[in-house]
Amino acid sequence: MPRNHKILALLETRGGKESAFVYVCSLSYCGEQGLEGFFPKTALPFIHAKPVDAKRLTDVGLWIEQPGGWMVNGWTDYQPTDQQNKLRSEKARKAAAARWEKAKT
Repeated sequence: MPRNHKILALLETRGGKESAFVYVCSLSYCGEQGLEGFFPKTALPFIHAKPVDAKRLTDVGLWIEQPGGWMVNGWTDYQPTDQQNKLRSEKARKAAAARWEKAKT
C-alpha cells in the first residue's frame, strides 16, 4: 500500500497524509460493516473524514463517488464478498461441529 501510485499521489497533496488515514479508516469501516466497499455520506464522521478528504480521495481514484456515498475503488478485487464470507463461515461451522461430534465418540 505505501508504494501504491494513488497513495503516493495523495501524499503529494496538501493534507494528503490526513486523507490517507481516512482511506485506511474507510477500508476498516467497510470490512467491519460488511458493506462490500460502499459507504454512505453519513459515515464520514465515523471514519474521521471531512468533505475535503472525500474530494482528495476521489480525485486520486481511491474512492468512486456513488449516489449517496462512495465506493472503495477495487474493493471486490481484493476482498471477498459478503456472500463468500457467509459461505466460508458456514463451512467452518459445519467442520467444527463435525470435529466436536467425532471427539464425543
